[in-house]
Amino acid sequence: MAITTDLVSSRQLAEGGSGEIFQLSRREAGWEWMSFSVRRLQPGESYSAATSGEEAAFVLLGGQCDADWGQGRRAIGKRKNVFDGLPYALYLPTGNRVTFTATTACEIAECRVPSEARRPPQLVTPSDVASYLRGGGNVSRQIVDIMPPAFLADKLMVIEVYTPGGNWSSFPPHKHEVHNPPAEVDLDEIYYYRINHPEGFAFQHLYSSDGTQSRVVKAQDGDAVLVRSGYHPVVAGPGYDVYYLNFLAGSARALAVTEDARHVWVRSTWKETDSRLPLVR
Repeated sequence: MAITTDLVSSRQLAEGGSGEIFQLSRREAGWEWMSFSVRRLQPGESYSAATSGEEAAFVLLGGQCDADWGQGRRAIGKRKNVFDGLPYALYLPTGNRVTFTATTACEIAECRVPSEARRPPQLVTPSDVASYLRGGGNVSRQIVDIMPPAFLADKLMVIEVYTPGGNWSSFPPHKHEVHNPPAEVDLDEIYYYRINHPEGFAFQHLYSSDGTQSRVVKAQDGDAVLVRSGYHPVVAGPGYDVYYLNFLAGSARALAVTEDARHVWVRSTWKETDSRLPLVR
């Protein structure tokens, strides 16, 4: 059954449980590129994945595990959760296999896109990512580039974003729905949310460039928002720090976007960066 909504929620596992928290196939999403899942492992449990005609990115959301992708077992993971530090991630091109064996409870986000490109597998460690601040005032946020356009992958790009409570993100609003390089490229995008409080939330405004469509979705911990087209700014509920994991793929390996010209002026009001940032180091 195809998913027609833009908001998809995780399933709840019992305390100490394991298995898939989230699963969304390309067919269910009704788009060409990405499949996405999140899996929880308890200590001693293993998960194996193979890539055939696809490339995949595995982001360790939290916990520690041993990973073996044909180069021997490697201990990976440091942060307890996404608010506890910078990530480990693994990129696997087509024709590869990996086994993760949990040493602590851990959660792994996995995104796949069709690809026949031959690339080397690559482990991304906290020392490999680029972390920087963007915006100013109440539009300040922290960006963590895991697999940016310069990363040696075929289609997938991966980014983490941290937005302090009450702040805006993905602002000024931008879109990436038209293949018109170098100005803009057509990208589908996943926003996978984690929030630092069970009652926390974010609002995301999804609206079309021609003004015919407008929808506000409320995202809570474990929700995913599917950005198919249009502008898509985010605001974090006051008091609730918001994390989202972005996966992007589409017509070109670039983050070329068009901003909503009506809101670009806001940049001129930005002064100091929010002193709460960075949220993770």
